[in-house]
Amino acid sequence: MIIGVGVDLVDLSRFENSLEKNPGLLEKIFHTDERDAAPRTLAGRFAAKEALVKVFGDSKPMRWHDVRVSKDELGKPFIELFDGTAEYARSRGIKNLHLSISHDGNSAIAFLVAEDGA
Repeated sequence: MIIGVGVDLVDLSRFENSLEKNPGLLEKIFHTDERDAAPRTLAGRFAAKEALVKVFGDSKPMRWHDVRVSKDELGKPFIELFDGTAEYARSRGIKNLHLSISHDGNSAIAFLVAEDGA
């Protein structure tokens, strides 16, 4: 059963400008394993994290470093939750997260579906 759906759209130019103006943003938002990616990829990963906030309905239970967005060996994106953010997701009955990220022109979009695994 679907528990929640989240979507977020990021303007790539605006995102890159934010990273340039505030270099600490990279360390604040992204897990250590995510930081090597190109700005375009980072924008998609940021959109995925924002989509998770929408699934939760609130940003307070999410800690940026408790969320890692990666790709599997085929290039399919996936999202992993750790520590307090993972505990909060479990408390909401979330067992599976399905992520899609796309880029077109000057935008990155992420769509996230949370389900209970039933």
